[in-house]
Amino acid sequence: MSKRKMENIRLPVGECISQVQEMLRERFCRQKLPDRPEGVEAQHKHLLELLKRTAVHGESNSVLIVGPRGAGKTMLLKCVLRDLQEEKEAHRNLLQVHLNGLLQTDDRIALKEITRQLHLENAVGDKVFGSFAENLAFLLEALKKGDRSSSRPALFVLDEFDLFAHHKNQTLLYNLLDVSQSAQAPIAVVGLTCRLDVLELLEKRVKSRFSHRQIHLLSNPTFAQYLRRVRTQLSLPGHFPDGEFALEWNAGVEALCEDKSAEDALRRHFNSSKDFRSMHMLLMLCLSRVSAAKPAITPADLLEASRLSFADAKANMLHGLSILELCLVIAMKHLNDVYEGQPFNLQMVHNEFKKFLQRKSNSMYKFEQPVILKAFEHLQQLEFIQPVDSSLAKTQKEYQLMRLMLDHSQIMEALQKYPQCPTDVKQWAMSAFG
Repeated sequence: MSKRKMENIRLPVGECISQVQEMLRERFCRQKLPDRPEGVEAQHKHLLELLKRTAVHGESNSVLIVGPRGAGKTMLLKCVLRDLQEEKEAHRNLLQVHLNGLLQTDDRIALKEITRQLHLENAVGDKVFGSFAENLAFLLEALKKGDRSSSRPALFVLDEFDLFAHHKNQTLLYNLLDVSQSAQAPIAVVGLTCRLDVLELLEKRVKSRFSHRQIHLLSNPTFAQYLRRVRTQLSLPGHFPDGEFALEWNAGVEALCEDKSAEDALRRHFNSSKDFRSMHMLLMLCLSRVSAAKPAITPADLLEASRLSFADAKANMLHGLSILELCLVIAMKHLNDVYEGQPFNLQMVHNEFKKFLQRKSNSMYKFEQPVILKAFEHLQQLEFIQPVDSSLAKTQKEYQLMRLMLDHSQIMEALQKYPQCPTDVKQWAMSAFG
């Protein structure tokens, strides 16, 4: 009776939406790992067995996880580490050291971080070591509890692995892989990289100490798989507090995925990027439009989210320009068309603008030279134009050669959406491109 009551419990719509937002945001931001990673079951099994051998049997290993950004390399490793903690045989705690090539830019910083993460600052104290190898050997020795069999296994995760290859003499990589090969202490070295040619970056002595195990995550989903992933990511689980709301929500998700306009928007996104993080960002934008007054994601929400995610930042910035600045941009584009992309200077732009003024003889567009110079400088600050050669900075500003960093479509899109854009300016722009 109580179970049936729990199943039929109805919560206020606002509370349901609140819980949906929390649950899906966790999913999209990858704060919560999936129960099992989709499409990488074989890689998951391989990595789990490899790390289990280090955690349980004290074997040393090294492996590279290779795949494009957003393919799920970090998610795969986190899932494996979570599952490893649940293994009964992994009775000893696996020490973990996480390094990132973007943060630990040299071996000194990396060694300091290893010491901090292993909580061995007190053990090192004021000791002075002759080399990196001696320091690392001391750290690993400090983890031992007597004989080698009772040493605590350590896992070294090197994110952006390829960046460690740029360290002087690749000392960190050499010493870690040397320890893993010589079995001085039970350690596993796991590198994550998006470079397929990463082994070519390694020195011969480093390469010879690497096991050459590689796990590839070269996911290239079809659109049907992508659509299925969207459906899975948006659906609510069976244990959602309000069962009836969950059924209604999931029915709405099914209707969304079958809608032609929504499918077209998703296909456009799929063709642009197969990266799941990009998809999660799109779904996050859709989710932000859900409220108690509108408790479902509609195709219109998806279309608006798609428009926002594909919005051109430079075209949006053009909407904030003054009429003078917009006229200068049109003059530059006209010069680009006439002279086939050759650089221009302020004097040329001003002359082109004067031609427009002579045709219109409209006093509202007449500006003094200093005002035009100021507008030109503002366009340079916004990086719509850039100097061809920065070494010629001593050249008089009016004659410094510039290039336009905008294309035809960006300018035309901005003109269409520009608030209260004068008709004659639009016509000039059309004639300039015609």
